[in-house]
Amino acid sequence: MNWTPFISTFLLILVAELGDKTQLAVIAQAAKFKAPWMVLLGAGLAMTLVSAIGVGVGMVFAEVLPRDLLRWLAGLAFIVMGSLMLVKII
Repeated sequence: MNWTPFISTFLLILVAELGDKTQLAVIAQAAKFKAPWMVLLGAGLAMTLVSAIGVGVGMVFAEVLPRDLLRWLAGLAFIVMGSLMLVKII
């Protein structure tokens, strides 16, 4: 079994999600409700659903679009999002 996709995805999501809005929202929910296990369960299920949607969309795109075009579109999307963030900061 090839563990590379699992390890790569785990590390990417772990680093990308640290300190983001979702983590701050979970901190606020845990503090508000004082029910850490229910907040963990809700957050975990929500992240699982969002990830499942992402995997499904990714699989459809992989079947429909050529790999090189998909890589270019993903890169362009990151450039656009990064540029929009920079403009918002400035």
